[in-house]
Amino acid sequence: MAILKILFWTCLVLVVYTYVGYGVLLWLLVAIKRIVKGKPQKRELPADDALPHVTFLVCAYNEQDMVDMKVENTHQLDYPKDKLHLMWVTDGSTDDTNERLRKYDDIEVVYCPERRGKTAALNHGISLVTNEITVMTDANTMVNREAIREIVRCMEDPQVACVAGEKRVLSRNEGQMVAQGEGLYWKYESTLKRLDSELYSAMGAAGELNAIRTALYQPMPTNALLDDFVMSMRMVDEGYRIAYTSEAYAMEYGSANAEEESKRKRRIAAGGLQSTWWLRAMMNPLRHPVVAFQFVSHRVLRWTVTPFALFALIPLNTALVFLKAGNVYTIIWILQILFYLAALLSLEMERRGHRNKLLYVAYYFLFMNANVLQGIKYLSTHQGGGTWEKAKRG
Repeated sequence: MAILKILFWTCLVLVVYTYVGYGVLLWLLVAIKRIVKGKPQKRELPADDALPHVTFLVCAYNEQDMVDMKVENTHQLDYPKDKLHLMWVTDGSTDDTNERLRKYDDIEVVYCPERRGKTAALNHGISLVTNEITVMTDANTMVNREAIREIVRCMEDPQVACVAGEKRVLSRNEGQMVAQGEGLYWKYESTLKRLDSELYSAMGAAGELNAIRTALYQPMPTNALLDDFVMSMRMVDEGYRIAYTSEAYAMEYGSANAEEESKRKRRIAAGGLQSTWWLRAMMNPLRHPVVAFQFVSHRVLRWTVTPFALFALIPLNTALVFLKAGNVYTIIWILQILFYLAALLSLEMERRGHRNKLLYVAYYFLFMNANVLQGIKYLSTHQGGGTWEKAKRG
C-alpha cells in the first residue's frame, strides 16, 4: 500500500502543480520581483523616420479563400508603408492562391512548387529577407492595426530576440463550445506567458503572430512540427529573451468541431514531445536555472509526464479506496468521479444541443490531455516531413 500511496501523491502533485501550482508560484515570483526592482516600464517607440524596416511574412498553403481578407487586413496596419515589406511564401499551393496574390503590386510572392511544409517555407522565405525584423503570421489570422508598432517597441530592448503576440480565439456563434473552450485555454495561457515574460522570458511564441530579429534566425529541420516554438526557444537558449505583449494580437476562429480540434491538439502534442527532445539541454538548471525552471514547469510537464499522471490517478485512487487507505482518499476519489461525470454530462448535453460552460471546462481539460497521449502515435507516423492536414475553422 505504501508504494500505491507514493505513486498516487506523486501523480496528484504533478497534476496540481502543472495546471495550478506553477501559475500561483509564478505570480508570487513576479510580485516579489516587482517589490525588489519595480514594475517594468514601457520603452519609447522611435519616431517614424527612425523606425526599422520590417518584413511581414505569411506562409500559406491553399489559402485562396483568405487571400483578399488577409491582404486587406495587412494594408490597414499602422506602420510607414515605405518601411513595411510584404512577403508571402506559398508552399506547393494548387488552388488560386498565387493568382489572387498577383493582383497586389506591393506583395512579393515566393512560390515553392513542391509542398514541403511550413518549416521549409519559413526557411526559404527568411533566407530572402534583408530587413532587420521579420514579423510572421498565419494566413487565416487577422492582426490588430497597432501590432507592428507594438512589436517594434518591444524590440527596443536589445536582449529581446523574439516577440510573442497574443492569440485571441473567436467563435461564430454563442453556442460554439469548442471555440469557447479553446478561447478559455488561450486566456489562461496568455496569463502565464505575460508572467513568464516579466519573470525572465516567455516560453515560446505562437505562429499566429510572432516576430524575430532576422539575423538571429537559425534554419530548422523541415520535419519540425512546432516550428514557431523551436525557432523562438533556440533564441532563449542563446541567451536572448522572448517578450510577450497583449497589445499585438492575432484573431482567428476556433476549430469547427471537436474532431477538427483533436487534429490540431494531436499535432501540437506531437510537436511538444519532439521539441522537448530537441531542446532537452535547456532543462539543465546548471546552464540557466530560471529558464530550466520555466521551461520544465510551463512546457515539458504538460507534454510528457503530467497527462499520464492525470489518467493514472483514477486507478490508483480506486485501489486505495478498496484497500481502505483512509477518508482523504475516498474524498478525492469522489471528487474525481464527479469531475469525469461532469465531462461526460457535458458531452451528452452537447450531442443533444444543450450547453453548459462550467461542465464544458471539465470536458475540454480531459479532451486536451487525452490528445496529448494520442500525440505520441502522431509523432511516430510524422517523422519524415513537416506537412499536416489543416484543421477546419468554425
